Amino acid sequence: MTQEKREIVIPSQFLGDTQQSKAGRGTFVEQGKIYSEILGILNKKSDFINVVPIKGRYDPIEGDFVIGVVEEAMASSWLVDINAPYPALLHVSEVPWDVEFGETDRYLNHGDSVMAKVATVDIERKVNITLKDRNLYKINGGLIITVEPSKVPRIIGKKGSMITLLKKYTRCRIFVGQNGRIWIDGDDDNVAKVLHTIKKIESESLSFGLTNRIENLLKNETQDVQ
Repeated sequence: MTQEKREIVIPSQFLGDTQQSKAGRGTFVEQGKIYSEILGILNKKSDFINVVPIKGRYDPIEGDFVIGVVEEAMASSWLVDINAPYPALLHVSEVPWDVEFGETDRYLNHGDSVMAKVATVDIERKVNITLKDRNLYKINGGLIITVEPSKVPRIIGKKGSMITLLKKYTRCRIFVGQNGRIWIDGDDDNVAKVLHTIKKIESESLSFGLTNRIENLLKNETQDVQ
C-alpha cells in the first residue's frame, strides 16, 4: 500500500493558490498566493492548506476536539488549560448541566479533565470551548498523556487507520485531542502497550510504511500473550 508522504516546509515556502485552496493554520496569503508562516509539516485537509508546527504549543482552531484540564472555577465559567498559549473559557451555558451561579466548583474544579470542542477563536486568539456535542464529558478514570500536537495526525492515521489499529489490538478506549493530549482507558497491560506504540509512532512519524509496521508489531505482541 502506498504511504502518504509527510512534507516538511519552511517559512515563506509557496504552498498553493487561493483560487484552488484556502489558507489554514500556519500560513499567510500575499497576492493570492499561500505561503508557510512557520517551519512545520504540510497538512492538506478538505480545501484547506495547513502547516502544523513540528514543536510548540497547540494552535486552536474552531471545531477541533481537545482534552482540557480545569485551572480555575469562577462564578459562571471555568478557565481550562488546553495546551495552548492561553487558557480557554468554558461558560456554564456550554455544559450539559444546570449550574447555579457561584456553584461551578460542584461540577468541575481545579485539576478536573474534560473532553471538549473549540467553539470559537476570536481575532485576539481568545478561545471558548463547549461540552455540548456528542461524546463530550468530564473525564473519570483512565490516563492522560501529552504528545507534540504535530504528531496527532500520524497517531490518528489517514481516515483513522492508526487509532483503529490501536483500539482493535489493545481493546482500550482512546480519545485523541487535536491539542496533543490523549486519554487512554483499559487494563494495565494494554494501556502499557498503547503507550509503547504511541512512543514508536512519535519517533518514526515521518517514515514510510509506518502503519504496516505498527500493525505487525501489535499482531506479534497479541500472539505472544495468547
